[in-house]
Amino acid sequence: MRATRLAAVAAGTLLLAPACGSSGPGSVADRKSLVIGVKADQPGLGRRGPDGVYTGFDVDVAVYVAGRLGVPRSRLRFRTTNSSVREAALAAGDVDLIFATYSITARRKKAVTFAGPYYVAHQDTLVRPGAAIRDVRDLKGKRICEVTGSNSWRRVVEEREIAATPVTAPTYGACMDDLAAGRLDAVSTDDLILAGFAAGRGGKIINAPFTDEKYGVGLRKGDLEGCEAVNRALTRMYQDGTAGRLLDKWFGDSGLKLTTSVPQFEGCT
Repeated sequence: MRATRLAAVAAGTLLLAPACGSSGPGSVADRKSLVIGVKADQPGLGRRGPDGVYTGFDVDVAVYVAGRLGVPRSRLRFRTTNSSVREAALAAGDVDLIFATYSITARRKKAVTFAGPYYVAHQDTLVRPGAAIRDVRDLKGKRICEVTGSNSWRRVVEEREIAATPVTAPTYGACMDDLAAGRLDAVSTDDLILAGFAAGRGGKIINAPFTDEKYGVGLRKGDLEGCEAVNRALTRMYQDGTAGRLLDKWFGDSGLKLTTSVPQFEGCT
């Protein structure tokens, strides 16, 4: 398999998606290098630029946590890991950790060990300017995005039993393309995801949140040692002020109310 070359960047985020997998089934707490799964098309969270470099809040958090685990930036590689392949990527050893707006759910816990959450976001809705959508109930009869592998559309259609029409897309970047082209009426997902897109591509967040989305760090199922080590790193990240600085860096101008206290961890299982 062809390995992509590493590229260091001054801003503190780095690296290209590797074509090779990780170094085996041992705990991430004992690794000398790490492959980290992130998103590639979510501005402010995880985005891969034309130069192949990944940037965003999730990327910066991953760099910090890896450093606390004893793995420097020079030994990190990032790999695009879309929602539909996250569990499989961990199980196959293609990635060691996932920082990719990965909400902790009971179903996912059956296949993945989660550290964190490292942030608790809230599901909201983004629409075209002027749209007559004020809250989640107004999505009745509307076309909303269904990203493969994401639960966000289920929280509208199944949990709240709102008769919206899901339209499938592979990524949230594709959702934004469909919204701009008029193929969708709304994109409903985590407010941090929406804030990143709204800043770069327009649209209006209706500011009517209706869930808690606990962003967890995905680890191979059963890596409890690694999970506990990541939790210690996340606690330190909030205590030393790094979390607040990163949230302000990426979302300080978004208008969202940001939480800078340590989230309540789920516990490693």
